[in-house]
Amino acid sequence: MKKINYLSIVWSLFIGGAALWGSISMFSDPSGKTLNVDMLLPYLQKFPFSDIFFQNFIPSGIVLLLVNGVTNFISFLLIIKKNRYAALSAMFCGVILTLWTTVQLFVFPFNFPSTLYFIIGLFQTWTGYMYWKSENRTKCQVASPLAAMQRQYVGQRCKKLGNR
Repeated sequence: MKKINYLSIVWSLFIGGAALWGSISMFSDPSGKTLNVDMLLPYLQKFPFSDIFFQNFIPSGIVLLLVNGVTNFISFLLIIKKNRYAALSAMFCGVILTLWTTVQLFVFPFNFPSTLYFIIGLFQTWTGYMYWKSENRTKCQVASPLAAMQRQYVGQRCKKLGNR
């Protein structure tokens, strides 16, 4: 469980930090030339309300910060504090990143960063799932004998307790 917990922390900090860096870059240079993404702006201008939102990368930076940055930093805090929602938040952040990059892969021409972050999102989702699964296994260990018998009755076995 410690390895999965550690991986969840690494993913949350890496993705949250990358989102923070990307959004700051978009705020400091709204044209996108610093990040070498200025050629992607015409693709964004095909969306509805593009005359309001997609004249530069500031709205994209705000959404990036809120959707991928803040959520991953909140997940990091939940993991550190061993909150009961930590594993779900880690898995949720992976799903968000996977969906985010899926949209990018449909909107923009093929690019390596979007593909890489799609794969990272899949790994973050898997890590969150394994974290959640290990948490549930741990809860099963400390359950009362009556609860263990009830789980066995409905077909949910706890391997570490040896219920068969």
